[in-house]
Amino acid sequence: MSPAGRPRAFDMEGVLEAAMRLFWEQGYEATSMAQLREGTGLSSASLYGAFGSKHGLFERTLEHYLAGPGRVTDLNGDAALSPREAVATMLHGSIDMQTDTSHPRGCLVALSGTVRAQGDGDAAVRRAVAARRAVDRAGIRECVVRGVAAGELAENTDVDGFTTMIHGFLLGVSTQVCDGTPARDLHAAADAVLAAWRTP
Repeated sequence: MSPAGRPRAFDMEGVLEAAMRLFWEQGYEATSMAQLREGTGLSSASLYGAFGSKHGLFERTLEHYLAGPGRVTDLNGDAALSPREAVATMLHGSIDMQTDTSHPRGCLVALSGTVRAQGDGDAAVRRAVAARRAVDRAGIRECVVRGVAAGELAENTDVDGFTTMIHGFLLGVSTQVCDGTPARDLHAAADAVLAAWRTP
């Protein structure tokens, strides 16, 4: 509800989708409020009234992305999958999503954060995407730990090193996609990474 008690006169899903595409395509820092106004069709007053700030809009946009295209990295989905199958599904699903031409290429979480945060808003955005990357890393690590326990991986597997290999590949997919690496090559690379995950 608006401060006056009336429903907002805009489609929230449509606004978040438009903002998501801008942040995804250009990154947080390079996306201006003027572009956000034009893309969403909202005035500055409406944007600030609904989200408080550009950073507030980005946080809602990130939630929208993670509930949509970004959910492919969620490893808590199918409990019937073995740890290796869960990681394989995540890697190949992420490649499919990131190379899908119906939306910006790459991953918003990997690409949208500022490298050198200057202001409070930029620093907060950097923390937000870093927090999501930490969630993904923790999910991968949990699968590696379960893989060792299930006998899919050797007992002496370096859990943190193995986790870093998989997570590093996942994050690197965005750069490869932006550089034009074909999906078939990325899938082959994912299979090469997964080849290290075999029963000892």
